[in-house]
Amino acid sequence: MQQQGVEQLVEQVAQKLGRGLSLEDLDGVLLAYSSNQSHADRVRVNFLLSKKVPADVSAWQLSHGIATAVRPVVVPANQDLGMLGRVCVPLMVRGFRVGYLWVQQDSADENPTAILTQLPAVNHELETLSGLLLDSNTAESEFRRGREREFLAACSGEPNAVAAIAGWKEIQGRGPWQVVTVLDADGWAGGSDPIASTLIHRSAALQATIGVDSALFSAGTDTHSVVLFRELSGRANHAQVLVHYHLELAKRSGRPVQRIILGISEGFGRPRELAAAYRQSKLAAQAAAVDPQLGELVDCRATGVYQLLASAGGGASAWADSASVYFRMLEDHDRNGELLPVLELLYDNDGSVQDVATKLHLHRSSIYNRLGRIRQLLGVDPLKGMPRLELHAALKMRRWAGRPRI
Repeated sequence: MQQQGVEQLVEQVAQKLGRGLSLEDLDGVLLAYSSNQSHADRVRVNFLLSKKVPADVSAWQLSHGIATAVRPVVVPANQDLGMLGRVCVPLMVRGFRVGYLWVQQDSADENPTAILTQLPAVNHELETLSGLLLDSNTAESEFRRGREREFLAACSGEPNAVAAIAGWKEIQGRGPWQVVTVLDADGWAGGSDPIASTLIHRSAALQATIGVDSALFSAGTDTHSVVLFRELSGRANHAQVLVHYHLELAKRSGRPVQRIILGISEGFGRPRELAAAYRQSKLAAQAAAVDPQLGELVDCRATGVYQLLASAGGGASAWADSASVYFRMLEDHDRNGELLPVLELLYDNDGSVQDVATKLHLHRSSIYNRLGRIRQLLGVDPLKGMPRLELHAALKMRRWAGRPRI
């Protein structure tokens, strides 16, 4: 970190405002603070000594929405904590959250509006400070960016890139490997700024894999992240990365994150097989995004017919569920969405009426009634032979057509 520049800027802003300041990262770790303040409360004194925001103080601050705020937030005093009122200034670069600057009120009686009216005078300094914090971020260093570009090029099958990463110390002699695609199932399209989205995914992946020895390297794109693992039979390390990635993505994007998916490739032992493994991991993530029953930790081999839909000749233009006469008949008559969901659940649950009734919170007789309507409409038994195969495939084709385009 360009620590001297950061500390000087914090002092400069403190002098302009005439107030005590503290700068912390997204995890509540102290980065810098102003040297003089006439009214330091107990929380500030303890923070400067411990270099870390205590859990109870952090909970109070977070309860006022600082984690998602894009503008200054007033955090009122808390007598139980020994804390005067404060204004939290989220520091952001292109939508990427890099830290928080805290401005403490001088007394319990002071109106925080006085601080808010002063902040526009230091906008330039705050932008410069945000830039310095971004430059200090490990994921944003030029060396790291270059390696990530080379890794992603290798994932795309570029021969020179494949040869280059084969000699990396993180990779050489540490195979067999597997590729993992990390996907935000609901927010994969990101925002309007692909650069900011890429930085968020890169940083989330890097932070989520710290301390996971089997995670050898990570990179981010504007829609997802890619992690190279040593091949593992268990999934405990993958689950750890999933949990941490979920937390990091929410923290850095400033928005709720509902469902993170890890698509996992087959193992491979030669670097030139990296591109094929990457395609497998993307397929697994895409399939789980459109078919939640697959879960969040998804092996490519567990995606079933989606492997065929994604294979050569299985693109969006080649597969069309409307080509099925039976499916089209059902779709035209299923205006209320009562028939097709029941049919898909029956197929996915080995024809168990009881399981489907439980999942839909219906009586078994309701399921039998809907099955009877389907038989009457089609003139065939949808649970047997070729009609079953045709309809099940058409249902999965419809899901696959709505997959994330990553």
